[in-house]
Amino acid sequence: MTRRSSTFIGSIAVLLWSLLALFTIATAPMPALQLNTMAFAIGGAVGVVWIFLTGGISQLRDVPWRVYAFGTAGLFGYHLLYFSALRLAPAAEAGLIAYLWPLLIVLLSGLLPGEHLKKGHIAGAIISFAGAALIISGGTTGFSMTALPGYGLAALCALTWAGYSVLSRRLGQIPTAAVAVFCLATAALSLPLHLTFETTVWPTGFVSWAAIAGLGLGPVGLAFYVWDIGVKKGDIQLLGTISYAAPLLSTLVLVIAGFANPSPKLLIAALLITAGAILAARASARTA
Repeated sequence: MTRRSSTFIGSIAVLLWSLLALFTIATAPMPALQLNTMAFAIGGAVGVVWIFLTGGISQLRDVPWRVYAFGTAGLFGYHLLYFSALRLAPAAEAGLIAYLWPLLIVLLSGLLPGEHLKKGHIAGAIISFAGAALIISGGTTGFSMTALPGYGLAALCALTWAGYSVLSRRLGQIPTAAVAVFCLATAALSLPLHLTFETTVWPTGFVSWAAIAGLGLGPVGLAFYVWDIGVKKGDIQLLGTISYAAPLLSTLVLVIAGFANPSPKLLIAALLITAGAILAARASARTA
């Protein structure tokens, strides 16, 4: 598989993740851990099919247990934070804050050995966080103290996925088939926690069931496998730049679906986040 084809495959994840917020909102009021359990069970099943098609079952025996722990922690932590954030704060605002992860990937990768943090990285960070500040201070529904926990979880969500993606770059020898184990382990970990701390809420209609299936097949399923290929074998800088389209695509989907209002503040915030991230990516590309 060439570097170019790997990059193209990885970019498919961005399109799938643009549906994550929509599907998550459509599953309300299902609690976060229950949603984690159901969606990742489907995502793991996608991985089982992936393994049989690629013949990767024999490779899984050679994967260190620490890698399985790392991958499970990354997927479990990110989505628990993400689902919880969208339950505690307006969908568009929380989603945009969570989508600071492309910028954080650039910043964190710039601190790796052999990399340098340039002025463009810092300027990009300031611009993008200005967009996040605009969301928190205004947003489409007005500032609300009750939404602060959701905003905080969304910020942690962005940091978690950025860390997972950057460290995955250093695990290039680990087969993509291992992602299926990450998904199944995340579902298995979420189930007892759900039964202990949450009240089970089953979907009541076709839309809710379809949203859960959509999550497991796309944003919480296939997306992880193609992303793993992209960050390990493709052009990670180009993938990072492509990822900056995710906030705008996600917000556009929410507006079209009627879950967010197309206010000027929301548009400006999305543009600030995207512009800052692209500026940081260009600075990183010049460093390479």
